[in-house]
Amino acid sequence: MDKKQAHERILKLKEWLKKWNQDYFVLDKNDVSEAARDKIKKELIELEGQFPEFVTPDSPTQRVGAPLGSRFAKIKHITPKQSLMDVFSEQELRDWEERNQKLVPGEKLDYVSELKIDGLNISIIYEKGKYTKALTRGDGIHGEDVTHTVRTIESVPMELFEVDGVKLQDYPIIEVGGEVFMTKKALAEINKHEAEPFANPRNAAAGTVRQLDPKVAASRHLEMFFYILNFVGDSNIQAPTSQKGLLELLQKLGFCVNKNFVHSSASVGMTGIFNHFNKVKKERDSLPYDIDGIVVKVNDVRHQKLLGSTAKCPRWAVAYKFPAEQSTSQILDIKVQVGRTGALTPVAILKPTEVSGSTVSRATLHNEDEINRKDVRIGDTVVIQKAGDVIPEVVQSLKELRTGKEKKFRMPTKCPVCDGKIERAEGEVASRCVNPECPARHELQLGHFVSRDAFDIVGLGEKIIEQLINENLVRDAADFFTLKYDDLVKLDLFKDKKTQNLLDSIEKAKIISVPRFIYALGIRYIGEENAVLLADHIQLKTHKVEIQESQKRDQMSLFEEAPKSKKVEVAEIEDLLNEIQKMSLEEINAIGRIGDTVAPAIYDWFHDKKNVAFLHKLQKAGVKLTIEKKALSHKLKDKTFVITGTLPTLSRDEAKELIRLNGGKSAAAVSKNTDFVLAGTEPGSKYDEAVKLEVPIIDEAKFLKMIH
Repeated sequence: MDKKQAHERILKLKEWLKKWNQDYFVLDKNDVSEAARDKIKKELIELEGQFPEFVTPDSPTQRVGAPLGSRFAKIKHITPKQSLMDVFSEQELRDWEERNQKLVPGEKLDYVSELKIDGLNISIIYEKGKYTKALTRGDGIHGEDVTHTVRTIESVPMELFEVDGVKLQDYPIIEVGGEVFMTKKALAEINKHEAEPFANPRNAAAGTVRQLDPKVAASRHLEMFFYILNFVGDSNIQAPTSQKGLLELLQKLGFCVNKNFVHSSASVGMTGIFNHFNKVKKERDSLPYDIDGIVVKVNDVRHQKLLGSTAKCPRWAVAYKFPAEQSTSQILDIKVQVGRTGALTPVAILKPTEVSGSTVSRATLHNEDEINRKDVRIGDTVVIQKAGDVIPEVVQSLKELRTGKEKKFRMPTKCPVCDGKIERAEGEVASRCVNPECPARHELQLGHFVSRDAFDIVGLGEKIIEQLINENLVRDAADFFTLKYDDLVKLDLFKDKKTQNLLDSIEKAKIISVPRFIYALGIRYIGEENAVLLADHIQLKTHKVEIQESQKRDQMSLFEEAPKSKKVEVAEIEDLLNEIQKMSLEEINAIGRIGDTVAPAIYDWFHDKKNVAFLHKLQKAGVKLTIEKKALSHKLKDKTFVITGTLPTLSRDEAKELIRLNGGKSAAAVSKNTDFVLAGTEPGSKYDEAVKLEVPIIDEAKFLKMIH
């Protein structure tokens, strides 16, 4: 980027950051997420660092907070308010420590790390021990007078009495500060009665503090944690010599302090902070309030004074934030990828950026209609997030940052892989390559066949499948089951152990349940649930076969156990084929929730000559079907569950199985039709969607009680 381009970009970023800050801090609007604003601000800081001649006093990087609104009186703070510098990684935190060590050479630093509550910063003034005034942070110099609403918060004392033998009724001025917040439970209750529900607890807290009617504020049950204490003038109270001591004194004075703080001694240092950070990151969703990281403070007050502050931030404190669930980047190009059903998906090629702790350089744009609806263009600065915390997607385009050089995207008229015909069926959003021999479709179909929820063949990743296709060892999925040791060992990176492990995995996969088998076939519209519905409707004869639990190696060691065998009940693929072919289209359509769209896809697939030949080939290769357990109960009948996060004892597949065996259904996404969200640790966006839609959220213990 040359100087002219940098100047134009800086002006653009400054203009819109000012507007977004005004919206966020003053108007309580959240059109652009805090994570996205943080990323744009970071970009501005970096550009101003490279081109300092363009730094101006009115830049958002040089100010605290935002200009005040006009509804409330503007009052000057007793002590100017500062904001914290943000860091997002262990290395950035170590860099912060290293800079501080240079300023206090030879000194050993210890730290206190406190939860960073996602709320509204408030300063409160006590005169002669009585509550007199409450101010928002405002622009750091002046704050808005919100005395009338903060007074209604039960955790804010109206009067201070005595501490360490000193009567506070006679003390001139004490200034305290902290975070006003709203619990998740209180937000859910408020949103039941709001025409326009609040997006999150922070917005609700900010909007409540700025209510003109204190009765409304009182009804919303705000709370406050304190972490700042300032005695104005001479004090008879022994001043704390550490941040830990300050928090303890606040508690003695009767202020509510968040007790989830940790002191890390100089000998423990950063290790203690990282441990605390990782612990609260795992626990954050189980907390009754929102947090977005921890605040790390040099503990010793003497060290704090030596380190001092910049014009905007204290050097002795830093906000160590969780990896952003959203970020911003620039779209360099839009490519189209072909899925296993032929669906064409536009994918944004991005400038690499960090999202949820990983580097993202591609994000889905879903389909052409979605691109047009969001008006996304090549060259745009966009907000991205991980959908379900896994797949990066473009959330919105920041049109305000356009330069006029951006280009509109057009869906190709031919398949970008095979140059085949593209069609878009009436009523569908996806364009599709209709060539069944398209190489991209073929490779993805093979990958689906061996995936975890299908045949679950460990060791057959994307690169290996591509290699097997290129070596003409695999033409269709049935060929996986006829691979030999000599076929594999000659391939790149294949040695004896890896070869044998893959062959063992393939052999084990030859016994598969009927629902997983149907799902593995990759029939359009057939996901796990529809596969279960179809499988449950079919009665198959079974017979016993003997299988080996472990496979014999070419060279068995003297001490290696001999392979064990067991007998299992299995059914034949040809019987499954015959049973489905006996069914009319109307009969398939009448099964449970199969419906008009899915039934023709099933009927056509099992009557296609090529597919029938493929099934015969699988049978010849030795693939057998097992019949899954029958329902244990109907306790979850007609109930739909969405599973998110890591459960304490159950795997996701085990939880799905228990739901199915007790008459319920599991779904991939939360909707108004979801009955329960089964949540473990680190549940991600599905949890937030459940809160928004007021879907009951249960843990594993409650789920197990429901079925026992």
